[in-house]
Amino acid sequence: MTPLSSKSSATGPRNVGPPRRRIAPRLIVRVGVLRALANRNYRIYAEGNAISMVGTWVQRVAVGWLTWELTGSTMWLGLIAFAELLPTVIIGPFAGVVADRFNRLRLFKISQILAMTQSALLFALTATNLITIELLFALTLYLGAVYGFAQPVRLSLIPSLVRRADMHAAIACNSLLFNLARFLGPILAGLVIVAWGIAPAFLINMTTYCAVLYAAALLRPQEDRIDRSQFSGMLVGIQDGITYAFHNPAIRATLILFACTAAFGRPFAELLPGFAADVFERGALGLAWLTSSVGFGAVLAAIYLSQRRNTDGLRQLVVLNTGLFGFALIALVSTKWFWLAIPSVALAGFAMVVCAVGAQSLIQDAVDSAMRGRVLSLYGLVFRAGVALGSLIFGALAADFGLPWPIGAAALACVAAALIARTTIRNS
Repeated sequence: MTPLSSKSSATGPRNVGPPRRRIAPRLIVRVGVLRALANRNYRIYAEGNAISMVGTWVQRVAVGWLTWELTGSTMWLGLIAFAELLPTVIIGPFAGVVADRFNRLRLFKISQILAMTQSALLFALTATNLITIELLFALTLYLGAVYGFAQPVRLSLIPSLVRRADMHAAIACNSLLFNLARFLGPILAGLVIVAWGIAPAFLINMTTYCAVLYAAALLRPQEDRIDRSQFSGMLVGIQDGITYAFHNPAIRATLILFACTAAFGRPFAELLPGFAADVFERGALGLAWLTSSVGFGAVLAAIYLSQRRNTDGLRQLVVLNTGLFGFALIALVSTKWFWLAIPSVALAGFAMVVCAVGAQSLIQDAVDSAMRGRVLSLYGLVFRAGVALGSLIFGALAADFGLPWPIGAAALACVAAALIARTTIRNS
């Protein structure tokens, strides 16, 4: 052996050392959020969308508080929620067909630009004191139409941004980011409204759309290979999607149970301005506390769901949390102590997200790629139309009977739905 080789042999082990443990890949496998973010396209989308969603929640709180300032009516709170969510019933099924036939990324960009114009108009009208409840209703109806178009497009776009094995992790991650925004956005909104008024909240939201549009410009999604030449007319396409969904036992059962939580559980969040002002007498900061607490519970749920590698046992988990949702709302309406309401709405936020994300994951896992947009438009329709009708009905009832009784009755409906679903699963 030459001196050089001897030197290399002697010094080599000291320089190289023992092989390092590769912790990062294990962490990525274990933590679903990191597994989703390891996909380049989804990571870019998530970064831009996270910023935009904070702005969205700033605006949602501002719209709720502006409605209360203009009217002081729970009925109008329900009508404004109804206006945002109702257009999904009409537009959602058509948007699902469009999402299956055209470039989903391009459609996503268009939807974000349309939503940004609504924030700009709200800012201008509020800053100049020209806003009225009728104009707010009309602009909310417009945004509802945009959301009705955007939701099936966005939900159909997500699978093209990740590997199939990471799809459930991406859905959970998207929920985590959305609910982090639900937690942070209301805090920011409360501070902005108290310090500078409502108009700057709309300006913040308008600005955050720039982030998601920039991110969308960088995306290179892997579009599904679908033979679009065989598509029939628009109405026939909608009918095909409905027929497919309700002839698939897993999708049908998921949609029916999710409809219960959407119609009876979810509307409580739209009526939180009434709880903050009338029940607990806490004003805008009280509303920010309640809304952020819902977001905190939702964040915990999203983190929990992101650890799951597949949908095994997910249906039973959704059923369990449907009942938990009802019990959390019963706790909310059973107290007038504000600091007891905080953990109650946090628990409701946790159960709400498990139900919503769990339902979407079960549907995404069961649906064929060629039907994805149409079936997910039904998911969006159930989610938004259920909330719209529930908010309208419970807002109207609250105007006559107060908030606790209608929300309490809705909570009992959630518990009953969970018991029925549990019995059905055990007998199947």
